[in-house]
Amino acid sequence: MLPESLGGLAAIAGLLGLCVGSFLNVVIHRLPKMMEQDWQAQCAELRGEAAPDQETISLARPRSRCPHCGHGITALENIPLLSYLLILKGKCSGCGARISPRYPIIEALTGLLSAYAAWHFGPTVQTVGALLLLWALIALAAIDLDTQLLPDSITLPLVWLGLLFNLWATYADLSSAVIGAIAGYLALWSVFWLFKLATGKEGMGYGDFKLLAALGAWLGWQMLPAIILLSSVVGATVGITLIIAARHGRNVPIPFGPYLAAAGVIALFWGQAITRGYLGLIA
Repeated sequence: MLPESLGGLAAIAGLLGLCVGSFLNVVIHRLPKMMEQDWQAQCAELRGEAAPDQETISLARPRSRCPHCGHGITALENIPLLSYLLILKGKCSGCGARISPRYPIIEALTGLLSAYAAWHFGPTVQTVGALLLLWALIALAAIDLDTQLLPDSITLPLVWLGLLFNLWATYADLSSAVIGAIAGYLALWSVFWLFKLATGKEGMGYGDFKLLAALGAWLGWQMLPAIILLSSVVGATVGITLIIAARHGRNVPIPFGPYLAAAGVIALFWGQAITRGYLGLIA
């Protein structure tokens, strides 16, 4: 395909990614709160009590607003990147409270990765799948950073979606995808239990197993060694840096999901080259 056509496709995907990134900010902020409300309702039901009287939260309601003053976000204030940088300038128009820079960062990251996916894969079904996978990984990484949770409502559909795309060998043949899902889950499940038997502590959450299973379902079992190696190296580097530079307590847990997600992105785009490289070194 001509570079000009790829550039146009990438631009469209980038604009779409900016809009999706704005929605992902809502998912990242509200989904853990929705899960908490659901847990509270279930606990109340088990105790035979009425559910707590509180405002019901969903991805659509209530309308987005400032957490400090309750100012409703207008359409003009909700334009990806532009509203934060040019209109609001990083502050609420109602009370002047500072808006977290995470919001434009998520939007920009989603837009850039979406544009690159379209450039990398071109006008193919691989681009469609890559966009869905990237958007889910961004949401999962940010939620895990905030709450140390990897919601089943994202990870489990991601497993099935990966297998669905690979019915036609979009990223890996179906047998590799099925084995990848199984091996991805069992790999971290085994590490979890070995660590727990050795130390009596839980070294990671079950959400990490499901996320690696999802990556195995999308990319095949052949990519799992590279994903595990990349996520471990990045995670160890960041963890040691936080302990030394930021005086991050050694007993304070560090979420592993963001590193798995980052490794999954790298494997999606450059996994085959990385795999050939380390296999060549071994040979």
